[in-house]
Amino acid sequence: MTAQRDLARRHLVPHFTGKGIWHGGDFPIFERGEGCYLFDTDGNRWLDGLAGLFCVNIGHGRTDLAAVAAEQMGRLAYSTNWGMAHPPSIEAATMIGEVAPGDVDEVFFVSSGSEAVESAVKFARNYHLARGDEARHKVISRNWAYHGTTLGALAITGIPKFREPFLPNLWEGVHHVANTRQCTSQDGTSGEDLSCVRAVEEAILIEGPETVAMVIAEPVQNGGGALVPPDGYWPALRRICDRHGVLLCADEVICSFGRFGHWFASERFGVVPDMITFAKGVTSAYQPLGGLAIRGPLVAEVYDSPMATYMHGSTFGGHPVATAVAVANMTAMRDEGLLDHVMATEGDFADRLQDLADHHRCLGEVRGAGFFYAVDLCADRDEGIALSASQEAGLQGGVLSGFIRQARTTIRPDDRGYTGLSISPPLIADSEVIGDLVDRVDQILTRVDDWLDHND
Repeated sequence: MTAQRDLARRHLVPHFTGKGIWHGGDFPIFERGEGCYLFDTDGNRWLDGLAGLFCVNIGHGRTDLAAVAAEQMGRLAYSTNWGMAHPPSIEAATMIGEVAPGDVDEVFFVSSGSEAVESAVKFARNYHLARGDEARHKVISRNWAYHGTTLGALAITGIPKFREPFLPNLWEGVHHVANTRQCTSQDGTSGEDLSCVRAVEEAILIEGPETVAMVIAEPVQNGGGALVPPDGYWPALRRICDRHGVLLCADEVICSFGRFGHWFASERFGVVPDMITFAKGVTSAYQPLGGLAIRGPLVAEVYDSPMATYMHGSTFGGHPVATAVAVANMTAMRDEGLLDHVMATEGDFADRLQDLADHHRCLGEVRGAGFFYAVDLCADRDEGIALSASQEAGLQGGVLSGFIRQARTTIRPDDRGYTGLSISPPLIADSEVIGDLVDRVDQILTRVDDWLDHND
């Protein structure tokens, strides 16, 4: 399929892809998906070890979702949610509100995760203005956290290489603090006393509580490699925000809709946020849809204020086809027991990945939960030797991605705060698929061990 690749190189601008990969190699062109597998135009079968981009939760090739989309297109292809509604958006919002934690039961739809984060920033500002707190506009976020690429969301994102080209364009009202991997507290420290929790409150006090609108964090942070918080972390964040009148936003663009065995991972960590951002898994990526779920009393305060409006909107937010697919996706996930499947399977999944450490000295650590893991690489785990600067540069510069492609899987070579692999398959992955996935990770680690032997 050289002709197609030539056309792609000539006309298609790829996302987050360097020239060396796009112009120098035979990148795959996927034409079909079935379950947990993808098929390229050269006839190769790949295991989708990243669920697309943490989003194809229900798996590929679902004709039932396609049929719902086609039926909705024939019935009503488009209608706005500006001052009116349509049945799919009402039903989708109701379903989401019914499974979200606590009184987080009002839903504002957009088309992506970045837009969902932008919506959270604007609602927080809108809410505080409605209460007369005109100085509140700042946001507390975490180092290495990814919250999106539109300029507002990028300002909140804590990944340096994504931010640096656009620093002159970014809003300066964001204070980044230590993430949970940067916590210096000993195991067993109470939530309130964790250094990474104290950093959040210290940031609020430094900025001035009267100026801070919200704290935003992922329940399990993606950037840095599947960072599961220590016990007590999220309840402590809730208490800090309540103490200072700050809204707490859980960014669940990745974490929601079953990735951690719950509709929303906030439930797993025992907290009711003021807002939850979502996208990706809400439709299993069969249609682009994102949104912001908000505590009902907060929306009521905005509506009952002199402003009486959440001053935000978009053309495609709550699109009838996208919301119809969301309803079909959530219904299928519920009826097929996918959340229970994740909870029942996560222990075996984690154990199989951890068992690889017995055979590979380059495996430094396995982190994660549910169907979301990171494999952290090092030079020699037993000797406590980290990767050298040149080894990191080589692995991050294309060596690791080459090994992944040789294994015919789409897991992610990660360089955001660590060097390693990001692994997150569709939620339908059974024991056989997980075994296949772990075998392919085994192949990759074998190649890494060999490469490290010949590269200092």
